[in-house]
Amino acid sequence: MTAYAKPTIEPAAIASAIGYHFGEGATDIAPVSGGNLSSVFAFRHNGKDYIIKFSDMEQAYATEWYVSKLLRKHGVPFPRCIGQGQSGPLAYSILERIPGRNLVDCTAAEQAAQRPEVIGLLTAMNHADVSETAGFGWIKPDGGGTFPSWKDYVVSFFAKEQSGFWEGWRDIPGLEPDVADECYARLLAFSAYNEPHRHFVHGDVSPWNMLSDGSRITGIIDGNFAYGDFVVDVATLRIMTGDANIETEYRAHSEKLGIALPDYEERLVGAYYFKGLDGLRFFAKMGRENDYRHMRQFLLSLTN
Repeated sequence: MTAYAKPTIEPAAIASAIGYHFGEGATDIAPVSGGNLSSVFAFRHNGKDYIIKFSDMEQAYATEWYVSKLLRKHGVPFPRCIGQGQSGPLAYSILERIPGRNLVDCTAAEQAAQRPEVIGLLTAMNHADVSETAGFGWIKPDGGGTFPSWKDYVVSFFAKEQSGFWEGWRDIPGLEPDVADECYARLLAFSAYNEPHRHFVHGDVSPWNMLSDGSRITGIIDGNFAYGDFVVDVATLRIMTGDANIETEYRAHSEKLGIALPDYEERLVGAYYFKGLDGLRFFAKMGRENDYRHMRQFLLSLTN
């Protein structure tokens, strides 16, 4: 099995998708770096900047309309959705382009100065009002969750028989079955602490999915949007940055706002196994051996 490669998009397909929503007049169409699963391009139309991204994954952008409205309503700078559609076998989504560069490209000092804002925006996302919806796991286009419980979502997420991107994932070269089994058993044990909690989860919080002008966060982008325990986002940000201080900073900010965090440490362990096992199979599929070994060591040392 070869490492996954993003789809190659012909210029005519890009122009056709843009033209369907905007008509003529698009200029400065150019690829944008970043993104593991989407092929992304920037363009201008009538003096405004936009992004169009393409994916060969099923239902890749189906929830972005809902998520964009939800987060913007709560003051989170998520890009406004302009249009979506299909270009042959590929899904595409057009969004306003938020100014700024990826937070990861800021200096260490700039990132440190923006950490309080990152924690504040993460908390705002996690506590967006979703009381009028029900269900856990993947958020559907109508705003409902896909599964009746968090455990059902977890079991489905790591089921051996899957289609699409994760078809045959247990047989990915480099993924050690005994390590995957051990992490999954620990995940099931600790996910009991996550199950009672239902909030908005971005699902892919990282310095690569935050935009900055160097002094402030200008946008939050992308995500694997779901309903569940918000500590999944805390765990994700810690994994992606390697900074364990995020755990205590998030707790301190929550306490300042009067938000209780019962069983916080146990919930974090459950979240680490959930995101970490997914990371293991992803790194194996993408051929990222160093990242795989690092994640393996982190997970197996969590409860020792």
